[in-house]
Amino acid sequence: MKKSVFTVVLTIIFASFYVYATACTSAIITGKVTANGKPLLWKHRDTGQEQNRIEYFTTGKYTFLGVADAPSKGGVAWAGTNSTGFAIMNTASYNLKDDDVKEMDKEGKVMYRALEICANLADFEVFLDTLTRPMGVEANFGVIDALGGAAYYEVNNHSWVKIDVNDPSVAPGGYLVYTNFSYTGRINEGMGYMRYQTATALFQKQAALSGFTPRWIFEEVSRSFYHAFLGMDLKDPVYSPEKANGWFLDQDFIPRRSSACSIVIEGVEKGEDPLNTIMWVVMGYPPAGVSIPLWVQMGKKQPDLLLGQGEHNRSPLCEWAVELKYRAFPVTRGNGSKYMYFKEIYNAKGTGFMQQLALVENQLYDKYGMLISFLEKEGLTGKKLDKKRVSQMYEEISDMIQRAYGKL
Repeated sequence: MKKSVFTVVLTIIFASFYVYATACTSAIITGKVTANGKPLLWKHRDTGQEQNRIEYFTTGKYTFLGVADAPSKGGVAWAGTNSTGFAIMNTASYNLKDDDVKEMDKEGKVMYRALEICANLADFEVFLDTLTRPMGVEANFGVIDALGGAAYYEVNNHSWVKIDVNDPSVAPGGYLVYTNFSYTGRINEGMGYMRYQTATALFQKQAALSGFTPRWIFEEVSRSFYHAFLGMDLKDPVYSPEKANGWFLDQDFIPRRSSACSIVIEGVEKGEDPLNTIMWVVMGYPPAGVSIPLWVQMGKKQPDLLLGQGEHNRSPLCEWAVELKYRAFPVTRGNGSKYMYFKEIYNAKGTGFMQQLALVENQLYDKYGMLISFLEKEGLTGKKLDKKRVSQMYEEISDMIQRAYGKL
């Protein structure tokens, strides 16, 4: 009897950790409602592996950029885009699985292989059809391509359902938000309903104002401390934790202790060169990170700050962001890890690390804007990407970023 009780308790503990560690928030936004008419694919990654890196892969039919765990030896990607403009990400689902198969969690392998061989949504659908059953997945895969395709695929071990974001009857606002449940799954099961409520509220408000951009997603969603269920925003002086002792429970906000990166893949308009696709990256805990644009065409000449380095293959920028994160989550014993010292992140004096990094990020966006405008004006995009000019920009921003983190 004691053994049975112990087993049940242990199962609950590990199940709770798994849900917390693999949860993500995401969205697909069609070009109908973005500022420049280009689709956006967003993934705010939550994982038990807080050290992430960017890597350029040449192992398949198409080259691609992917997000990988720092210790990963290859063969797994958690979001990415390839040389055809095909881009993919996922969120774990907890209301699709309809069997007792135990060998699961193959989403990263599926996405890696898809980036190697898929050029569009049709290719991905054929790929799903040809995977060996059981597939070892229970997930929502978000996909965009250079042909205007934009869809989520709700996939379990044996079947899949396509949710077309271009269909106005499915996505009347021109976008869809996903967390950790599937629309076609079992009702009232799954996870992430609080985050879904918050993200939906933020997206609806922005949709009524102006077009969506990667910058808006990073600043207003991945770094938002609005909680729709509680009806409060910790950045609002009315609800500031500074009114007490600066601490607040880290529960159901979009950025959480488990947040490891935020990725926005900015696709191309139909007919445009797919090599113009930009993968915007905020590495590490998003409130402690800064945004950097990447192009597949740059190959291995990506910013060193994002690439795996050293014995543990870690991204320096990710390490810096994680180090800052633990200033806001300094307690590790008991339930202390569930509490954040919000004054370290954001405060009335403007000295929180998120506020200080916002100052340098504003300067970074100025540089990105000038570079992208130059490339578009001179026609130096796609196959004619001015790699020398992009590399120079990477050198300049790397110095700026290192100085900013050095001060913190």
